Amino acid sequence: MSKKTKGRSFKRHCAARSRKDSAAGGIRFRIRPRDRALIDEAALLTGKARSEFILAASLNAATDVIPDRRLLRLTPKVFFRFVEALDAPPNPNDKLRKLLSTAPPWQ
Repeated sequence: MSKKTKGRSFKRHCAARSRKDSAAGGIRFRIRPRDRALIDEAALLTGKARSEFILAASLNAATDVIPDRRLLRLTPKVFFRFVEALDAPPNPNDKLRKLLSTAPPWQ
């Protein structure tokens, strides 16, 4: 294969890959057969395709993890006000009264 042909082939490969990545935004990873079978079963039970199931589960996990791991950098004064706000009882309002007067569903 000549250098010219190699160069064209590589450029075509990069262009095709670039189109594929920007259009699909794909993620590829290796997975053990038993893990894939478990995911397939769960996807089937939820009526989703494997990729839809993996995406939904990943997004759910991400939205659970990120807020719990955010670092709040506060000055001592702002931190004290923040803690006071957390410790203070809520101001009474109609929605709160309704919520507290409603029996929980498990009773």
